[in-house]
Amino acid sequence: MARNTQVTADHNAPGITQILAKYVATHPSKGWSDAVDHEAHRTFMNWLGCAVGAAHHEAADAALAAVNMLQPAPQASVLGRTEKVDMVSAALINGITSHTFDFDDTHLKTIIHPAGPVASAVLAMAEHLGSHVDETLRVSGREVIDALVIGIDVSCRVGNAMYPDHYDRGWHITGSTGTLGAAAACARLLKLDVQQTAMALGIAASQPIGMREQFGTMTKPFHPGGAARAGLMSALLASKGFTASPKALEAPRGMMQTVSTKNDWHEITHELGERFEISFNSYKPFACGIVIHPSIDACAQLRLQGVTPEQIDRIELKVHSLVLELTGKKEPQDGLQAKFSVYHGCAAGLTFGYAAEDEFSSAVVTRPDMVALRRKVLATVDDSIDEASADVTAVLLDGRRVHVFVEHAIGSLKNPMSDTQLEAKFQGMSDAILGAGRTSDLINACWGIGNAANVKALVALAVPERK
Repeated sequence: MARNTQVTADHNAPGITQILAKYVATHPSKGWSDAVDHEAHRTFMNWLGCAVGAAHHEAADAALAAVNMLQPAPQASVLGRTEKVDMVSAALINGITSHTFDFDDTHLKTIIHPAGPVASAVLAMAEHLGSHVDETLRVSGREVIDALVIGIDVSCRVGNAMYPDHYDRGWHITGSTGTLGAAAACARLLKLDVQQTAMALGIAASQPIGMREQFGTMTKPFHPGGAARAGLMSALLASKGFTASPKALEAPRGMMQTVSTKNDWHEITHELGERFEISFNSYKPFACGIVIHPSIDACAQLRLQGVTPEQIDRIELKVHSLVLELTGKKEPQDGLQAKFSVYHGCAAGLTFGYAAEDEFSSAVVTRPDMVALRRKVLATVDDSIDEASADVTAVLLDGRRVHVFVEHAIGSLKNPMSDTQLEAKFQGMSDAILGAGRTSDLINACWGIGNAANVKALVALAVPERK
């Protein structure tokens, strides 16, 4: 087939790279409301708990083994473990672990998981800079939160501009835009000027990462880790004079017009510095793809109404087509695959009443009773139902029908998790790794990071005590 080389790109795109660079470099510290700042702390805590919780997953073991072949200098900590590696590798591994359970935050408008790439890069760099001989490079907790808010804003605004076309083409938007967010956040930590920041964004723009084909494998959580690593390295290169196109994002053959036919520049520039995308972040009560959550919630409500697995003849599930496109695995073979199976999600919700990481373990996924129950889930597409909703009817062996419709699942913006629920989620992931007392202290440190002189005390709590 002949290759079509016709360019249909927008040659009149605004100077997005420079606009974002100026914003990143010059926006005032804590230049937002207390509500935004609180959401940043919630985002940071949720990310950290997810990273600690998956610290000993086989994906983390494999990544750390590969990194150690490079004989890295001990610059930054691997969260939840005693090992230290270079800051770029720490960003990679902590980014991987933060997304391994698929339990991290979600910017619902774009399905971006924004903290993984950004926070993983920020904390690794902040830990290293905290002990830097040059006092002008040392980083406070306030600067960490500032970088988190601004980096997430960059990644999600770019995501807003390209979604859904970019995602529909097969890109894992968390990795592709997360590289830019991580670069922006690290440029902010390094106190780069506008020109240097533009170069950091430009370097990152040549490194979008992640294909949706990888969902259900270890490479899916590699995407935010790889984005964190690439973004951090982009900022380091820019700080040393490495150059890139000053129009790397918006040019006709730049990143955005190359990976998406939709580029709504207004989504990037509108209310920039006034509206912050971290305000629209949400947090998962269930350790799986976000589009499964309404179905799990509905089945958990069936359980609360007295419906048990033993009573089930079939479960009639109606969902938006995107749900089955993303999570239509009928026979998952392990825990990672089950995170993309709405069938397993329904079975877990009805069996346990919730679905944290243990309910997506391979041991649970392959249990005969779970296999039998998910085979009773009959899923059909109904695009009149929002992708964030689910219509579930349990048809019982005695002929009764019990119906639940979930419009807004727990964890959504309309039904958000409380601070107390986020803390309980953190404890559920971290207690087994760090111990209950240390976890409690770490949660308190997360709430106080914006006022901390540095990240040293927090990082010390986020790794096991050496014996």
